[in-house]
Amino acid sequence: MLRYSRPASDEYREYFATYLRQLADDQHDIMALLREQGLAVLSGLKRMDDNQLVHRYEAGKWTVGEVIGHLIDTERLFAFRALWIARGSAAPQPGMDENGWAATSNAGRRSRKELWKEHHVTRTNHLYLLRSFDDEAIARRGIVDGGPLTVNAVPWLMAAHERHHLNVLRERYGIDFPGQVAP
Repeated sequence: MLRYSRPASDEYREYFATYLRQLADDQHDIMALLREQGLAVLSGLKRMDDNQLVHRYEAGKWTVGEVIGHLIDTERLFAFRALWIARGSAAPQPGMDENGWAATSNAGRRSRKELWKEHHVTRTNHLYLLRSFDDEAIARRGIVDGGPLTVNAVPWLMAAHERHHLNVLRERYGIDFPGQVAP
């Protein structure tokens, strides 16, 4: 089984350091954490009703459904970036405008069941993708949004980004995802 090591600070843009600090220092099996997080999201979505998906904690903030859509979109983007770099593509990748993406994602108008299925399929697919990379692919480096990114860092960033938003859902929206470990 391949292991992804905790990324060094030169494997990602400084912007992501805040997210990565939310992962416990003793977390060594990032693939297990991604699986556990995926199950926590599925369990939390199962307990919700569609009315909770349209809740905003403040005017102008994303709905719960838009947050879940953002998690799915961002994970897809991280996976694409990992694939791009793992396959040896040298061209740099642009950044993303998360608010622009959320506004056009249609996630805020979709059902809990649709988002549940999409998150499940997305996470499962990406776990298989990440497991498919060999040691050489995992070590490859690329440029994303003007900064460095390694394939090794991607699963850590996926987990840290999701942890951040699940904590926001708990703290600001009052929605808890069973099994989600706080920082």
